[in-house]
Amino acid sequence: MFEGKDGENSVEDIISRYKDDVATLAPYISWLKEHTKQQVAETYSNNELAKSIPFPVYDSELLSFVKQAQQTNMIDRNYSYVYSRNHIATYKDELIFIKDAEIMDMDDLAGILSRYILEGQTKGTVWAEGVYTGVLYELIFKMDDLIHFWGTMSY
Repeated sequence: MFEGKDGENSVEDIISRYKDDVATLAPYISWLKEHTKQQVAETYSNNELAKSIPFPVYDSELLSFVKQAQQTNMIDRNYSYVYSRNHIATYKDELIFIKDAEIMDMDDLAGILSRYILEGQTKGTVWAEGVYTGVLYELIFKMDDLIHFWGTMSY
């Protein structure tokens, strides 16, 4: 699985592809950890209007995290293949996968991030669920940890 030093998907290639993007999300790790098991969105509806549609109002830090993640090269619309290939069906499956992930799984970790960022754009609860369940915290922490660990290794 580890390819040659200059090969695509070598450890060095993975680090170079992900290092900067993970670094832009790492400052949110403490906020994500702090808000695990907490609601970071409120539902707003105007009771005076009978046909009012309720919509979520998000914590500003969550919106900042999402905007930053959207600007990375990690977002992949084909994230569903990560879920089918790794038999991930629930957030508990995501947490197990993240816990066991290694540097060669960075593309799949990015796929999990992609799911939350992209689905959250159309389904109002997904971003908040990612924070509440701890998936986004564990994900960004793991990616940052892997980059730091493997980035200090000599080959």
